[in-house]
Amino acid sequence: MDFIIWVFTNIGMGFVNLFYVILHPSAWLDWSDKTALGHFIYYGASKEFFFVIFDIFVVISVVGAFYRKFLWAIVRGFEAFANTVGRFFAWASLFMVMQQIMIVFLQRIFKVAEISISPFGYAFTRDLSWYGEELKFYNAMIVCLAASYTFVQGGHVRVDLFYAGMRHRAKKVVDMFGSLFFVIPFMTIIWMFGWFFMWRHLVTPKVNVTKTLSQMDRLSPHLKWNVETIGFSPNGFDGYFLFKILLISFAGMMFIQGLTFFWRSMLEFIEGEASARKYLQLDELNDETAEAAAAAH
Repeated sequence: MDFIIWVFTNIGMGFVNLFYVILHPSAWLDWSDKTALGHFIYYGASKEFFFVIFDIFVVISVVGAFYRKFLWAIVRGFEAFANTVGRFFAWASLFMVMQQIMIVFLQRIFKVAEISISPFGYAFTRDLSWYGEELKFYNAMIVCLAASYTFVQGGHVRVDLFYAGMRHRAKKVVDMFGSLFFVIPFMTIIWMFGWFFMWRHLVTPKVNVTKTLSQMDRLSPHLKWNVETIGFSPNGFDGYFLFKILLISFAGMMFIQGLTFFWRSMLEFIEGEASARKYLQLDELNDETAEAAAAAH
């Protein structure tokens, strides 16, 4: 009984907190005020934030069940966002290949030890090993920022034992169940722990998931930026804090895509088989590429 009261209390407070952050943006966005920064760090992975998202999800789901055009617009918008981000950062694979070729030629043939770039009159000089380790960052961008795009395109590996033989509405029930009990919970866990993992490498004193709001308030006056710039090797890539940001970006985008997939499945369940893959923008191969792909398989 106490748990039920706790849940409904937090659901109600979710609406209160949502309107508060909308009406008082400086309380969490004005990072010149260290208290605001401390609150941003604390609430970014708190139960209060979770219930704000939960309330928004419930409202959109209920309204969308009656006004399906509204929910289809949200689904199309989020899917377009995932597609746009994924297609953009997929180009990192090209830069990764080109940079690797450049490193091999400069190091093995021309015996160059470092590369200096001068954008806007600022000299940026790094050892070749720095550029070599930076390739990991390109790979991380592809994995983290194109994951939701791959989800939209149906490109993730899927073990299918019974799904293909199910009827349309049974498939949609499975999809909704998978979104609610697999994708969203796991992305929530990654976000909650990844959030503090990221901030531990951006500010000092160190923050962690066990901090209470009162402890964070006492810590806030002492917060200062201390961005991690330590590499794995003396002259290697020193921007490893970026990987922590990518982890959070991955969790956030996949969480949104989990919600989007639930809403799409719900709409396709309500509207029937004729709505399957409705408005879904898939990347299509041209005839020659499709024939080559078919021959390869």
